[in-house]
Amino acid sequence: MKTAGLSRRELLKRAIAGVAIAVPASAQDSFENLSAAEATTLEAMIARLIPTDENGPGATEARAAYYIDRALGDALASSRDPYVAGLADVNTYAHRAKGAAFAELEPQDQDAVLHDMEDSSTFFDLVRRHTIEGTFCDPHYGGNANFVGWDLIGYPGIRIVVTEDQQRLGVGPRPVHRSAYDFERFVKEVMRRRRGR
Repeated sequence: MKTAGLSRRELLKRAIAGVAIAVPASAQDSFENLSAAEATTLEAMIARLIPTDENGPGATEARAAYYIDRALGDALASSRDPYVAGLADVNTYAHRAKGAAFAELEPQDQDAVLHDMEDSSTFFDLVRRHTIEGTFCDPHYGGNANFVGWDLIGYPGIRIVVTEDQQRLGVGPRPVHRSAYDFERFVKEVMRRRRGR
């Protein structure tokens, strides 16, 4: 999908500034808040929103669906019911329009269903926003697994200190694959602010 000369991926890259919901990460191999059927539909949707392609890994590899699932039990708990209803509606529409559940459709048919939803569905906007968050957030929050989102957009990572060498013109910074929560100073500041509430 292209819009005004920009690819969907380029539009998403430009939309990621300042996204993250505070949900602590932990090892997770199964979904905690979505049923298996809901998770299957969500994973198929996020795979089309930020696809794996010649530019690199997408939302699937970033584990954006796991970020969303975890957040639905915490910071996004108020979105749990809209997700249940929205994912069911996606499958109902996919069956009616294309003859199968969303996850069972060919990629071009999935794209057509998403395109039909894009202008008329608040659920589409919700999933798109959370997919962006889950793909590009600090890995501490459960998405951006192995920093694939940061690598995709060329974000070198968080730096507490920038050396003179890193400030030279014409020298691209090397990626620092570390969460903000890997820096002791950052964690101490977060804890200080929480105590001050």
